[in-house]
Amino acid sequence: MSSNHGDRSFSSARHGLSTGLFKSLFMGLCVGLLLANGSHAQSTADALNQRATAAMCANCHGTDGRVVQGSAIPALAGMPRDYMLLQLKEFKEGTRPATVMHQITKGLTDAQVQAIANYYASTPR
Repeated sequence: MSSNHGDRSFSSARHGLSTGLFKSLFMGLCVGLLLANGSHAQSTADALNQRATAAMCANCHGTDGRVVQGSAIPALAGMPRDYMLLQLKEFKEGTRPATVMHQITKGLTDAQVQAIANYYASTPR
């Protein structure tokens, strides 16, 4: 048995692919994998940003928006997104009665309000 390095078990020429076509297919696969990984990284970054933004609510509304049973402060976990957006808007405008929520919401940007509502809407009760 002689070893012939020119005779490989997989060769693009042996399987009917030209070298140029093989390289193009390989590069296309690599780019596709990179794009898929980049999109996953972006969604992870968005989720972390939402969680970090929503963490400011934990002092009163509990870890992950879950309060102790019998608390006068409402739980935020699982609250519908649109309902929370409306409540935060009303606090910010001063049209909903509150103790400290007016001051807290006035300091929030629209993007932060969206992030908080998205986070708690996607958090199980």
